[in-house]
Amino acid sequence: MSERDHVIEKDGDLQTDKINQAIEKIGDGQKEQILADFGAFQEYLAKRIQMAQGIGLNEEQLAVTAEKIADYLAANEEPRNREEKLLQELWKVGEKDERHKLAHMLVRLAQQ
Repeated sequence: MSERDHVIEKDGDLQTDKINQAIEKIGDGQKEQILADFGAFQEYLAKRIQMAQGIGLNEEQLAVTAEKIADYLAANEEPRNREEKLLQELWKVGEKDERHKLAHMLVRLAQQ
């Protein structure tokens, strides 16, 4: 896989414009496993956050990434459980700054 296929380049530069493409590469079966249960979703995020921190991403970069992922999920995926439905509804009514704060909180929640 070439560097252009990754969200994070070798120099550590975060390419948030590639997040949707990266999400779309996840197979339907794997996506269903991740989204079917909120605990599984948190666990998946926690592993990705650990990996991202390991290569040097800071909390702000993680929140920006979480914001892009949440935008994608709100636009393209139906909630699979009550927790996802609540997050989707909060995301829809939130202003940009509120969504960014919620993204920070989601990162911290997944880290626990």
